[in-house]
Amino acid sequence: MAQSRPLERAKVFFFRHFERVFVLLLVLAMVAIHALVEQKFAFLSFYYLPMILAGFYGGRRFAVMAGVFVVSLIFFYQYVQGLDMLPGFYPDALLALGPWAGFLILTGYVVGGLAEQREARLAEVKNAYMATLELLTYHIESAERNQQGHSNRVAEVAAAIGRELKLAEVDVENLRVAALLHEVGTRDHRLLRLLSRSVTGSSVGVARAMRGAAEIIGEYGHYYEIVGEDWDIEALPLPVTVKILAVADAFETLQMATPVRPAFPKWTALEEVEKGAGKTFAKDAVRALRSVAGRPEAAAPEAGLRVV
Repeated sequence: MAQSRPLERAKVFFFRHFERVFVLLLVLAMVAIHALVEQKFAFLSFYYLPMILAGFYGGRRFAVMAGVFVVSLIFFYQYVQGLDMLPGFYPDALLALGPWAGFLILTGYVVGGLAEQREARLAEVKNAYMATLELLTYHIESAERNQQGHSNRVAEVAAAIGRELKLAEVDVENLRVAALLHEVGTRDHRLLRLLSRSVTGSSVGVARAMRGAAEIIGEYGHYYEIVGEDWDIEALPLPVTVKILAVADAFETLQMATPVRPAFPKWTALEEVEKGAGKTFAKDAVRALRSVAGRPEAAAPEAGLRVV
């Protein structure tokens, strides 16, 4: 686990700054080829690989721009130094480079288009999956009047806190799913086993969210057994997503009436959560909650079902 965290951070950094990293690596590769390889023309096929990667990860527009960038540099080298031929633009050089340039850009365009179609289909699956979870939680909570919509509101607040803390989008997705199911999962561990093994494709966002949610719910089930006045919560080995879920759940729960107390107003609930900062709740998550609480769309208790 200790070795996987740096790897995960490296992956997050790479994909967050993909365009800059890609261009830098592409330029370095071109410089290396033109500095170290004598048969430069034979290496033109190498550039199809970065075009495929650009289309798959960056989409059609980015792939086309990357293709134009590569073609421009290659034509510049041909004009200045020559690629296994005399420098400059003349019919033979243009005939040799023109088709290659066209197919290179076309490759990026086609792969990018296919990748965008794939992302659109995955988004449809994910939206349907999230809508199903929201409907499921509404149905489960409908048996208790004061619980209606609780998990959905916790999910909205938790996701907003996660984004406020600049969590990776995959972690926000895991957190949102865990919040939707936290009331059921902590009571019935069969749900955790179901989430952990229900989907097998680790490359599918829905599968990652389900497994990630199972881990968060499992940790959250023991949260209040671990934290307390005698411990600094920052020193406890709890994932940040679990700490965020605890803050969002407490904030939302305090705003619900119970048989023994009335519902707290939003700002009173926030003050109660802030009293536990550093002991029961993580300070960063509580600070983020204060920012989120000022946004009416993020913390309105009466918010209903919302399907993106």
